[in-house]
Amino acid sequence: MILRPLLHRFALLLAGTLLAQAAQAFDFDDVAHRAKALAAKPYDRPDADLPKALTDLSYEQYKQIQYKPERALWHGNKLPFEIQFYHPGLYFNQIVKLNLITAEGVRKIPFQPENFDYGSNNIDADKLRNLGFAGFRVHYPLNAKDVKDELIAFQGASYFRALGKNQVYGESARGLAIDTGELSGEEFPAFREFWIHWPRPEDRELTIYALLDSRRVTGAYRFQIRPGESTATEIKARLYFRGDVGKLGVAPLSSMFLFASHQPSANEDYRPEVHDSEGLSLQTDQEWIWRPLVNPKRLLITSFAATNPRGFGLMQRDRDFAHYEDLDARYDLRPSVWIAPKNDWGKGRVELVQIPTKDATNDNVVAYWVPEQNPTAGSQLDLEYSLFWQGRLETKPPLAWVAQTRRSRNADNSYRYIVDFQGGQLDYLKSDQKLLAGVWVADNGELLERQVVKNDATGGWRLILRVRRIDEAKPLEMRAVLRNGDDNISESWAYILPPEPR
Repeated sequence: MILRPLLHRFALLLAGTLLAQAAQAFDFDDVAHRAKALAAKPYDRPDADLPKALTDLSYEQYKQIQYKPERALWHGNKLPFEIQFYHPGLYFNQIVKLNLITAEGVRKIPFQPENFDYGSNNIDADKLRNLGFAGFRVHYPLNAKDVKDELIAFQGASYFRALGKNQVYGESARGLAIDTGELSGEEFPAFREFWIHWPRPEDRELTIYALLDSRRVTGAYRFQIRPGESTATEIKARLYFRGDVGKLGVAPLSSMFLFASHQPSANEDYRPEVHDSEGLSLQTDQEWIWRPLVNPKRLLITSFAATNPRGFGLMQRDRDFAHYEDLDARYDLRPSVWIAPKNDWGKGRVELVQIPTKDATNDNVVAYWVPEQNPTAGSQLDLEYSLFWQGRLETKPPLAWVAQTRRSRNADNSYRYIVDFQGGQLDYLKSDQKLLAGVWVADNGELLERQVVKNDATGGWRLILRVRRIDEAKPLEMRAVLRNGDDNISESWAYILPPEPR
């Protein structure tokens, strides 16, 4: 009677030891060695030759192909995580290799068509055996103990997206961006192979390694995924450059902005706002900056110079359903994504690319960090940073922050801006306190009026600006900050009015 519990305890100890040995048998350095060796060879573009039955699928037909939940990796194993896989097809035509790190070592995850439900599609599944996967998604009991929700998904190039508690998918992250917005065209580095750690029953973190490859760069990535109210994705990356890179985008984020209160819809729409993100937030040692997003009529690229940024992100601060009124898309539940560097990134800039779009199906906003020194052939770059997929607990400055921006156009062709601030010192100021606004308007504009008043409806303060743009064909940049005496007590509102085409 005493022997059985002792044997059980010994078995658990042995299993833990084997898992620890497996972790030591394959780690980040193994992927880095592969990336370095790959960088020494000419780029070999992967074969994307899929059967015609898969490439000719419509979007709706492709969506019918679903992995069977009961066939999920680790299903029924009483482990905290499960893995389901994406089938190749449509424009998801790049095959990725998937591996498991187990107590016995590393083994390939085989593609088995019988694990997929093909819906009403007329596809001969037997001809697809050993085809390979287009990606995978991780499931975890994020919102209820007895339901494993989607937590993070890797599908297409180096894209991935994740969720925190009570969120729905919105913006995406990428491993790397090269020459985004450049006339030469963008290069899309892609994750070619993944290694997934087999978790233990008590684990609340999942580790995944990835090998990145493209024409001018290879890289090793480690993802440590920690689900929660704000799901954290801790990233370690080591990049090896085959060729010179003109513009490197580190920790890129992709999102969508169609219209909002400061840029209403050009067409009648029952929804007051449509966007996955409403602004770019940036923290430096000197200030916090908030740039409301816009939907320009032609490509618009702006940036903020910084040294060792403390963090930046594309944020969805507005969580009021009444400001969206979309029961299907639930823009009020889309995550904000905050990026926090863990090592020194040196001098550079946070760049924001905004692309015209006429509907909500296109990710038309990209933000990333651009190092001051361009990578050259043969060089190496090490990066560590955290991504936080946030809901109602978004990262905000300790200062007053911008709650909303509104705009109207006056009869004299001037613009009126309403900027509401909340939080920080504003929560403790009396209504008769005299606040000032530090305002800067670029050469293409004229400041006609400024006023700061208490917003009794929200408890915050409202900045009212009236400006005139001199040349409508050129952008107008403005900045404003609330001041109490000599002290700045708010983040900097940094707005850009896009140019009107001639």
